[in-house]
Amino acid sequence: MSLLTPYRSRTLDLPNRVVMAPMTRLRSEPDGSPAADVADYYRQRAGAGLIITEGMWPHSSGQSEAWVPGLATDRHQGAWTRVVDAVHAGGGRIVAQLMHGGRKGHPAARIDGSVPAGPSAVPDGDVLHLLDGSKAAWPRPAAMSAADIAAAIDQYVASARRAVAAGFDGVELHGANSYLIHQFLADNTNLRDDRYGGTAANRMRFALEVVDAVSDAIGAERTAIRLSPGNPQFSMVERDPAGLYRSLVDELSGRGLMYLHLTDNDHYPALADLRSRFAGTVIANVGENRAPTSAPDAERALADGADLVSFGRAFIANPDLVERIRRSVALSTIRENVLYGRAAEGYSDYPCAAVSAGGNR
Repeated sequence: MSLLTPYRSRTLDLPNRVVMAPMTRLRSEPDGSPAADVADYYRQRAGAGLIITEGMWPHSSGQSEAWVPGLATDRHQGAWTRVVDAVHAGGGRIVAQLMHGGRKGHPAARIDGSVPAGPSAVPDGDVLHLLDGSKAAWPRPAAMSAADIAAAIDQYVASARRAVAAGFDGVELHGANSYLIHQFLADNTNLRDDRYGGTAANRMRFALEVVDAVSDAIGAERTAIRLSPGNPQFSMVERDPAGLYRSLVDELSGRGLMYLHLTDNDHYPALADLRSRFAGTVIANVGENRAPTSAPDAERALADGADLVSFGRAFIANPDLVERIRRSVALSTIRENVLYGRAAEGYSDYPCAAVSAGGNR
């Protein structure tokens, strides 16, 4: 088995085991619709076994910062349909990542000007992009009420239905990297004393309710989740990731999901500890808070039990990453100064290896 081996399961039929990881690029229009260059960007990378989009907010109250795309309106849906059609025309497969910011957000970064809300009134310690182009510290969020929680679940469901209507091959719920589902799981962002806080069983309740509601709406075979157990990014604290995530993955395992996307890190070897607990497809991401994932890194993850491996940074500058791996062609490097922005520069203008070498494909 290698990265270039086809993969088939009950929920997936892929030409290779290389997955494009979700990566925020901030190329949306002010209302959250993906800009015209987004279709080009994803179409160029259709050689991946599977593409997972950048995170998109399921409702304006979940917009984490300016220029992050959404999937909450008819206009959003129509624009994403063009992206999906472009990928499918290129022979690719693409799922939509739904990313609710929770406590991550700012009135000056959101199209509706709302104050962010999370499990508890604990602010994020980083900075974010505002609509005027500046950056600011995350404000102190409100604590979500029971009604707010129910509304957020409904928003995930509505957005998942839009994803299916737009033609996406499935939906990945972002339960990692400090976003809303992760905020309910982590110790320092969930200080609640109701049925959503305190014990591990209560802290994972929101994740399971979102998974079940979305699965009921679009089918478990089109529903996936990404988790980052023990990830300290954005000041997240999980004192006992093994105890919490073993229980959560055990619960998820029997739900017939499309896949489980696990990020590994130096604080907790999630893949080694959790792979055997999930009876289904596992995508490993082994570059979190580490050097960019290489082909040898990915092959080791497959040997360690992953079915598929997601690449993030390597796909930014190498739209033909799968072909470069096949031909052992050196990878291009990212132009960091144009990593984020409104233009095609540094986004959809990276050449394929044959083009950069003056040849033909």
